[in-house]
Amino acid sequence: MQYIVTGGAGYIGGHLTDRLVSEGNEVMVLDDLSSGKYENSGSRLVKVNLIDSDATGRLQLPRKATFVHLAADPNVRSSMDNVVDHFDRDVTATLNTLELARRSDAKSFLFTSSSVVYGDAKKMPTPETYQLKPISNYGIFKMMSEELVEYYSRTYGIKSTSLRLANITGGRATHGIVPDFINKLRKDQKSLEILGDGKQRKSYVYMTDLIDAIMLVISRQSSGYRVLNVGNSDSVSVNEMAGIISGEMGLKPKYVYRNEFGGRGWKGDVKVMLLDTKMIQKLGWKPSVSSSEAVRKAASDLLDSGKPQLRH
Repeated sequence: MQYIVTGGAGYIGGHLTDRLVSEGNEVMVLDDLSSGKYENSGSRLVKVNLIDSDATGRLQLPRKATFVHLAADPNVRSSMDNVVDHFDRDVTATLNTLELARRSDAKSFLFTSSSVVYGDAKKMPTPETYQLKPISNYGIFKMMSEELVEYYSRTYGIKSTSLRLANITGGRATHGIVPDFINKLRKDQKSLEILGDGKQRKSYVYMTDLIDAIMLVISRQSSGYRVLNVGNSDSVSVNEMAGIISGEMGLKPKYVYRNEFGGRGWKGDVKVMLLDTKMIQKLGWKPSVSSSEAVRKAASDLLDSGKPQLRH
């Protein structure tokens, strides 16, 4: 099969490209290399800025390919300040990618959205039918992108799915709490700064489980448009994660809390998240490890591979 993966040089995209290539698929990666520079030698990398409609308009793409649109800026915290840049990277890039899919008569389109579209959901676990009330610009832009994907599916007949992802972690992570804590503890083994009150609790999925979910959803893509949650059946608190990561490093630091946003890590941070995943479970997927085990495995992966470097 032929695949076009936007953001394929990044964190999730690199892992997905590895899987696709290993299974004998033809993969074209579209990436501006601003958020990652991973390259699988079995794929074709095309450096392109998806925000630039003139540049994307000149691309020559294979017809009837399956699109997986991962390109975005996933930094919720910076989205509250760098609004226009995030809008372009999250919404404009999605629109231009959908235009590529339309013009090349795409076989199907998969978009990675986020659990943050639900905001501070009152119902836990949160089902796909729950009203969307994002509390961050990143959440709003993901919601807008979902609407674009649904519109293109309905108007142009592109079979499409939006996956609302829980927190994803694993090897080669460049951002998020796991590499953040590891970097902090490498600098200071006796204390660990924690943003918020440490009681934030969220669902985590290990990278290989996410890739399994993406592959399954692509293979089961039906006509029309659908939304699916991808998360774990449990959650883990920030304090628990600090303990897991410190333990993997053989440390017992003192926790120093920087609690400036009412228990949240930053403005726009969703404090509690747990997704209802019954719909994707009916397709045959469920995570192989728990949220806490996903964190432990990710920490082990990063420690084994050397010091992780955060992307700012």
